[in-house]
Order: sequence, then structure tokens, then C-alpha cells
Amino acid sequence: MEQQLSEQEQVRRQSLQTMRNLGIDPYPAAEYVVTGYSKDIKAGFEDEQSAPAGDVKKIWHSGDEVSIAGRLMSRRIMGKASFIELQDAKGRIQVYVSRDDIQAPVEDGTDPATLTAEQQMYNVVFKKLLDIGDFIGIRGFVFRTQTGEISVHAKRLTVLSKSLRVLPIVKYKDGVAYDGFNDPEQRYRQRYVDLVVNEGVKDTFLKRATILRTMRQVFDEAGYTEVETPILQTIAGGASARPFITHHNTLDVDMYLRIATELYLKRLIVGGFDGVYEIGKNFRNEGMDRSHNPEFTCMELYVPYKDYNWMMTFTEQLLERIAIAVNGTTKVQIGDREIDFKAPYRRLPILDAIKEKTGYDLEQMTEDEVREVAKKYGVEDTDKMGRGKLIDEIFGETCEGQFVHPTFITDYPVEMSPLTKMHRSKPGLTERFELMVNGKELANAYSELNDPIDQYNRFLEQMKLADKGDDEAMVIDHDFMRALEYGMPPTSGIGIGIDRLTILMTGQPTIQEVMLFPTMKPEDF
Repeated sequence: MEQQLSEQEQVRRQSLQTMRNLGIDPYPAAEYVVTGYSKDIKAGFEDEQSAPAGDVKKIWHSGDEVSIAGRLMSRRIMGKASFIELQDAKGRIQVYVSRDDIQAPVEDGTDPATLTAEQQMYNVVFKKLLDIGDFIGIRGFVFRTQTGEISVHAKRLTVLSKSLRVLPIVKYKDGVAYDGFNDPEQRYRQRYVDLVVNEGVKDTFLKRATILRTMRQVFDEAGYTEVETPILQTIAGGASARPFITHHNTLDVDMYLRIATELYLKRLIVGGFDGVYEIGKNFRNEGMDRSHNPEFTCMELYVPYKDYNWMMTFTEQLLERIAIAVNGTTKVQIGDREIDFKAPYRRLPILDAIKEKTGYDLEQMTEDEVREVAKKYGVEDTDKMGRGKLIDEIFGETCEGQFVHPTFITDYPVEMSPLTKMHRSKPGLTERFELMVNGKELANAYSELNDPIDQYNRFLEQMKLADKGDDEAMVIDHDFMRALEYGMPPTSGIGIGIDRLTILMTGQPTIQEVMLFPTMKPEDF
């Protein structure tokens, strides 16, 4: 189908052709050297000669030469002068262009090959061939205007890329956005536009990068090794979840997008690594909502000769350091809640948490009695669930959303934790914790089960749950069992959802706000 162009899109294409007729390449291939950025120029500007101070890497003074590049976000032609607002990778800065600095306008019919760079600049600026969204390069000098605004006086302008679509113009007054590009579906589909026009969006993803960078620094300083394990797997193991299924044509076998990295990382502990971690994508063919996306990023870490008590302390230190790196403080504002990531965090066994919130002591109940409690709280299809899954559902319905401040929920029933060591002093429970923050699970960790016979029996119990209709029950990974039989040292492991961690550290309301391109239905062009 032929593309229908709006009137403004047609005008932009006409400007594009006019540039070419004047001998101006609207998409040049040559390198454009950038020597300064808007934010740095403003932060480092001094009217008097002085040395750099604090975090400012360079001091800028009136008359200092600079080369900048970015998008044109606004322009005003006022007689002999033109004012341009340029947006680069770090912010915005005003550019001043004067007719006095460039030669007279070019007559129509002039051979484009004879134009000087200054004549080309005149035509581009004062014949209004530039449009909002165009990428341009400016070479000139830094100065302060009579109104006190730090600006760049252009001596040369280079067109770097012509924009053929019209950017939405968001206007701000008293901190409120008007005519905004704010429809969530549009924003997520066209994140490239969202990043350009909406304040704060890019900052969220820069903070996400800081989270990952800090996490890697902590692990690297501890001597742990970052690794990569398969995304395409013949068995979807390491978690209780529904997988995505695909088919490998050459091998003629069905394969799965991984739901977790756990079992492969434990194989590496068997192989002798002294701590391994992976930050990568997992895929679960399940529901989508404000806190779930079928494709998500997870970090898993496994450290030999440690247990879940050590991992709780390590996790506190990790999150405290990340919070400070991202926000300069351990305190984060999420809506009307202030959450403090300063250690230590409360540690509360799951059965005690349920008793505290509901009054029911499930530890003393049979499976049928637990099932009746679950029904009271609206849990459906209870006949397909074992005792552990019932407890998990009751906790989710009655407790999970009430833990706002970081809280370790510990000592889960064995049925809920098929890859976890039995508790050393509490029969029927395991050495596992989940970290709850702002009513959601942020991390899941174990003292890892390294007894191959016990592990095999746990897998058999999972198969019984599958026979009852639990489509999230685990299957037996025979190669992983073989690895365990070679011997795995006592190990502690943890998984942390990077998307949820970013939600917390940036105060965003949904997972879609912290994923550059969240999963969406195909668009009908």
C-alpha cells in the first residue's frame, strides 16, 4: 500500500530535495567530531578564568571553541539572528546564528558546487530548510547571552541527518507537560520518540545501566566470573514456569527458551568455578501485567561453600550499594512510600508470616485443612495443588502485598522448593528465602541441594504434581543429575529480577516503564 504523507511530511521532503539541489548532502557519511556536550558546557562554564573543580572535568569560558551535535528541538528567526535549541546525548543548549557571520543569500540558479560552507549554512537556516528533529552539527564558541543563558555562537552548521517525520512537541509550564506524547501504547511502541520528547525517560534507562554496572562491580570485586549459558534448551528447567516452545529443524527436536539459568550455572560449580553469575534474558509463557513481561532480565549468582544465611547478608550489602550508586542514598521514593535499602532487613519464616497476617497456623494442619484455608481466600483449582503450592498461594493472597520494606521471607516447605537443601533444624522445611519489597518478590535464594539422591526424589515428586495437572511442575533433567553425582560443594545461589529492581530504584509504576521495548501485540501498519 502506498504511504500516505501528511502536509508537513511533504514539506520536509521538499526541503530535503532543496538541500540536495543546493549541493548539501542531508545524510553525510563522514565522521563528525564532537568536542563538548550541553550538560558539561553548562556545568563547567565560568565567566572568569579558573581551574576545574569538583566533578567538572573541564571549565568552559567565553570564546572557547567547541563542536557539538544533536537534534534541533526548536528555532526562532529574529531579523539578523536565529536561535536554535539543540538536544544532544546529555541535554539541551541554545545555539545562536547571526547573519553577520555568514555571506549574503544565494540567488536561485547558482551552481551548488560554487557555494561556500557559510553560504550553505545561510540557506539551511534562513531559508527554513531545517525542521524540528533534524540532526545538525555546530562549530563555534561558547558564550553567555545578555539574558545570562550559556549558549554556543555558531560559526559553521552541518546537516547530519534530515528528519522526515514530525516529532510531537511537548510543552512544559510549571513542571506540567502539555500536548504530551503520553499514550502508554504509543510510548512503548515508539520508544525512540518517547526518549526524544519526554523528560526523564532516558534517565530511567541510564539508571538501569548504573544498576547493572554496579552489580557487576560488586561481583567482580568478590572474584566471581560472569558466564553465558544456553538460551535454547532441550529441557525447560531451573524454575516452575510454562516455557515457550520452538522447533530446531536440523536436529528435528522441540526446544525451549530458557525459563532460568540455574541448572547450567550449578554445572559450572561442579566444574570448579569459585562463584559464577549470569545476567541475561529468561522467557516464561505466562500472563502480562504491570509487573510481569514474558521476556525479562534476571541475574543469577552461585557461590560455593556458602549458605542462605550468608546470601541474605550479601544481598543486603549489594542492594544498599546499588541504591547509593543510582540515587545517592539508600532511600527510594515510590509513589507516597519511602523505602530504605539500608541493611539489615527483617527475616521472617513464611509460616510465621501467614500466621501473623491471617491467624492461621498452617504448620499444624494437614494438606486437606490447608486446602480449606486456601479456598477461604479465593484460591481456585486447589485440587491440582500439593501442600506446598497451597501455602504459596495463601501467602500470595494474604501476605505478599503487605511487605513494603525489604523483608526476607524464609524457610519454605519442601514441596515449594525442589532444588533447595532441607532445613538443618526444621523438618519439612527448606533453607530458602524470597526478598519482598513494595509488595513484590525481588529475589529468590537457596542453600542449594547438592545431594543427588534427594534431588532425584524431589524431581519424582514434581512429576506427581504434573500428573495432578500442575503445568508449572519441573521435569527431570538427567544431565544435571549426572553432574550432581560427580559432586557439587555446598553452595548458595540467588536470582534477582533486574526489571523489578529497576522499578524499585527508579520509582517507576510498571515493568513497561523500565523495559526499552516491552512485549506487545504486532502493530497493524
